[in-house]
Amino acid sequence: MAIKKVWLDESNDSCIACGICESLCPDVFEIKYKMEVKADADFAEHEKEINEAIIGCPTGVINKEEE
Repeated sequence: MAIKKVWLDESNDSCIACGICESLCPDVFEIKYKMEVKADADFAEHEKEINEAIIGCPTGVINKEEE
């Protein structure tokens, strides 16, 4: 199934801006104050890296929606 949406779960304000997601997939994730998903990100092209970032996130705040 293809990823159609990726976002930061801000319900607990738990993102610690550690940079793991950005280091694994800089074409999708960017750290400023906290993780942001780049507006022009191609989820299909970076599906493997997105999944690695989700698994590697120490606070578990990266979510995805699949088609």
